[in-house]
Amino acid sequence: MTVQESTGSTVSPAGADDAVFEIDQVSVKYGSFTALRDVSFAIARNEVTAFIGPSGCGKSTLLRSLNRMNDLVPGASVDGEIRFNGENIYESDIDGGEVRRRIGMVFQRPNPFQMSIYDNVAFGPRLNGYKGNMDDLVEQSLRRAGLWDEVYKKLKESGTAISGGQQQRLCIARAIAVEPEVLLMDEPCSALDPIATLKIEDLIRELAGSFSIVIVTHNMQQAARVSDKTAFFSVEDGDGDRRAGELVEFASTDYIFTKTTNKRTEDYISGRFG
Repeated sequence: MTVQESTGSTVSPAGADDAVFEIDQVSVKYGSFTALRDVSFAIARNEVTAFIGPSGCGKSTLLRSLNRMNDLVPGASVDGEIRFNGENIYESDIDGGEVRRRIGMVFQRPNPFQMSIYDNVAFGPRLNGYKGNMDDLVEQSLRRAGLWDEVYKKLKESGTAISGGQQQRLCIARAIAVEPEVLLMDEPCSALDPIATLKIEDLIRELAGSFSIVIVTHNMQQAARVSDKTAFFSVEDGDGDRRAGELVEFASTDYIFTKTTNKRTEDYISGRFG
């Protein structure tokens, strides 16, 4: 596997034993348009990995490819391999629904279901035939999401009746209730105020002890605060007028933000482009 990594970085790519994902020569197309081209790197287990880069560079496209959410997009196709715990999730005999159960997703805008707080959290376990004590599972999931103390007296109220920051933590509780191995977060704080954003960031660091987390963010300070590793994507000229996303550099977050010698990365981090 060819890993695109910063020259001079002391960070080695995650090996097969400690990688939750191995991304090997992955290209993603929507119809004839190539959104992402020939990306290879590995994502370590039980770390927070941030995807950063300008709009249109393919970072959200890659994130959605990690749990086959792009299966639901007409015309989307993925070439190359994405190995989750060593197994290529795009093999024909792999169930996309099971992949998405094991690899949860938290979206840009809070999207609680039109049902009670309790039922939002219980929805996934019920769907998967959970046989344990549902009350305990709901409480545990809300506690892990840092929300229990704020909502335990109103579990029967609608999940849409609480604040935006609380709704996003409810969505995180809903995602972890089915005990995934990985949490994917697509700009989870972009619709939140600074106080709610700080709570989500603190939660991400807490959850990293139990889950491997991949986050897409446009907020450089957020990437620097919460992540262990950072992948910087940008766009390159393609055929004709088309431009495709590419991985420019992947290294420890400290290296990316303070030691990089890659001019494209440095220009982006310092705000000179993107």
